[in-house]
Amino acid sequence: MKPGMKACINRTIWVLVFGSALNIGSQTDNLLSMKNSELVEVVPTPYEKALRNPLKGFTTRGIYNHEWATLAHTYIPWNMLENHESDGIDKIRQVTDSLWGDIASRNIKVIPRIYLHYATDAQKYWPADMTPDDYTSEQFQKRVVRLIERLGSLWDADPRVAFIELGIFGKWGEHHSPKPADEIQVLVADAVAKAFKNKLVSVRHNWSTFQTRPFGEYWDSWAHYDQMWSQGNRIAQLNASEGRFLKNYVGGETAYDWGNWNIQPGPSPTESVAKAQHRNFVINTIRWLHCTQLRWIENYDTANAEARAGADLVQQVFGYRYILEKVAFSPTITDEKLHVTLHVKNVGAAPFYYDWPVEVSLLDPDDRSVVWKHIVEDADIRNWLPGDGWTDPEWSPSGTWAKFHPNKNWVEEGTPGWAIPPKTYTASGDFKLNVPTGRYILAIAILDPAGGLPSLRFATSQYFKGGRHPVGMVAVNEGQGGPLPKNMVFDDPAKDESLHYIP
Repeated sequence: MKPGMKACINRTIWVLVFGSALNIGSQTDNLLSMKNSELVEVVPTPYEKALRNPLKGFTTRGIYNHEWATLAHTYIPWNMLENHESDGIDKIRQVTDSLWGDIASRNIKVIPRIYLHYATDAQKYWPADMTPDDYTSEQFQKRVVRLIERLGSLWDADPRVAFIELGIFGKWGEHHSPKPADEIQVLVADAVAKAFKNKLVSVRHNWSTFQTRPFGEYWDSWAHYDQMWSQGNRIAQLNASEGRFLKNYVGGETAYDWGNWNIQPGPSPTESVAKAQHRNFVINTIRWLHCTQLRWIENYDTANAEARAGADLVQQVFGYRYILEKVAFSPTITDEKLHVTLHVKNVGAAPFYYDWPVEVSLLDPDDRSVVWKHIVEDADIRNWLPGDGWTDPEWSPSGTWAKFHPNKNWVEEGTPGWAIPPKTYTASGDFKLNVPTGRYILAIAILDPAGGLPSLRFATSQYFKGGRHPVGMVAVNEGQGGPLPKNMVFDDPAKDESLHYIP
């Protein structure tokens, strides 16, 4: 053996692609002679369809089952929560428990918005002991701060709550008719920031209202032809100038009831997802603004095959989408130490915004039960960022209040793309094992902290019902580890309806 040959062999890395092994470190060793210091790299098969993943995607208006939605937007009138100053916090708890029901069992989380005025003068929902349309008095200021404090004490640690929309003011809680006074904006922004330290909060115009806090954005006419410049471009500017999407989520709803909506995003939710000229426009806008979720567009015709196929494509783009590019691990353990390194790329439009842990586990190969598990402390999925700087629309002067309109088909020539492509992130861990001698399935999962259950799935075909992704075999003290058996049967991650959390 030549000098240095032994060290080279001990660092051999095997790449396993779709169950096949390629030795890229040595031409003389084989899998059966691997030493404990050697690692195996597996390249999981990508999953090409959409996933019903948490905290992203199509969002329902109200709580009901939808093929993709794990988010439900809920309007709640103020006087339902409290109709008099004497009403206690228990009433708020009882009302929200009644409204949200058993959503945890269906892996659904809510985006609530409190409002005082819906659309008409007959649709005002002020507490009986307050004056309708009074958004400035000392009484209003006292009561709105108290309500926010109470909501924070109940919702900030409630795993059923995904995000908060700061409504309250004006029609639909959209901060117009009337717009809140500047001093009231400061008061409420401070109260909300104090009450919600764990949940992200969004406002309707995050570039011009409640600016003392870095709130997220709910655009109420997403990808609307007439608002692309006045609203969409303002969001893009805020994202570019201070990376707002890195701090807080962007979302909202499409609109099909005013102006030139039939041009874009299309005449109806069904057209928006079924027809390429509308679907591509919506997808480009989602990427351009780093969008996490949208509602109203979710109301497409599920009996329409083109709409369902198009909705799959749109769902893939919303929010995060994690590709498990490869996993390196110790296949054969003789010193009770397991090494695992993950290589992950976010090919979606936005980050994931909460600190959900990554779990590595060993499963019984017969019944897939968990024999051992541990958190990968090195992994912070909030830092697995998407690309940035998506191609802007082509703007043309409109001669109207909209000032500029985008190209109806987004770009005339070429293909939109990221100015800064998504990068590959790594997370590693060395784990001390205390398991019986045997051969186990190595699996990866991302857990919802509410119950510590697998929830967020990688876009990877190697999947077991229940939320874990098998990536290889680990032999402890006897036998040999390596790739997954070629005849191993996997489950379809998009069809797994067993995922849930514990409220």
